[in-house]
Amino acid sequence: MELLTIGDFSARSRLSPKALRLYDRLGLLAPARVDPATGYRWYRPDQVEQARLVALLRQLDMPLARIAEVVALPGDRAADALEAYWTDVEERHAVRRVLATHIRDRLSGRSSHMYEIRTIDVPERTVLAERRQLLSDELPRWIPAAIGRLTEAAAAYGGVTGVPYVAYHAEVGPDSDGPAEACVPVAKSAADDTAAVAANGTAAVPGATVRTEPAQRLAYVRITKAQVAHPQILSAFEAVEKWIDRQGLTITGPCREIYFADWDAASATDEVCDVAFPIG
Repeated sequence: MELLTIGDFSARSRLSPKALRLYDRLGLLAPARVDPATGYRWYRPDQVEQARLVALLRQLDMPLARIAEVVALPGDRAADALEAYWTDVEERHAVRRVLATHIRDRLSGRSSHMYEIRTIDVPERTVLAERRQLLSDELPRWIPAAIGRLTEAAAAYGGVTGVPYVAYHAEVGPDSDGPAEACVPVAKSAADDTAAVAANGTAAVPGATVRTEPAQRLAYVRITKAQVAHPQILSAFEAVEKWIDRQGLTITGPCREIYFADWDAASATDEVCDVAFPIG
């Protein structure tokens, strides 16, 4: 079979020799023959189609590692993989569009949301908690999983006595990993049982701890399921913080999201969560 020089192949595939050498190193497009002495590359004519596919996928800003997965698949599965990638791109773009609107409103001093800030006194209680260092894109998977684990484990501590919440001890974002802490209130008598809790306060559940949270007052705003999504939820946190500042109050603990409704059964417009700060 006649082989094409890297120059001829570059012209036919519309990929530069530099790109061809990069794709060779990454295993995306290996030449048919490489001269062992000079390192010069030759390609088969039937590799042109694959090269053009790689070039098209790069125009979609598809990462090279993802391209390697797509081109290794047969036609139908490759098409499905491309569809999954593009769906993910569109979802991330939609989130960024909302974030851009949020940042614009913040810079201009405008707000597209009006919130009613309320306060509530919460008595001292014992909570079963799971703490984790994680980034914002990991929260949607971790929160329901952690609350599920803690709710199931609560039976060993006398059962659940209140709604679950997630406390943020530091910023959780694309570059900041918290930590965050999922908490489920449990019966105090069970938490004091030495059969259930080790002497150092570690719960009988791997990775979880039992601790007493002091009585405190919370300033909070109630939001819908749609508003829980990032970055919409940021405006709720900021609204509560601004209200606290205007009242001359002090934030005394980590902010939190309190989940009081059945998430799966709720519609986008149903109220499901309180965004709250302990105050003093």
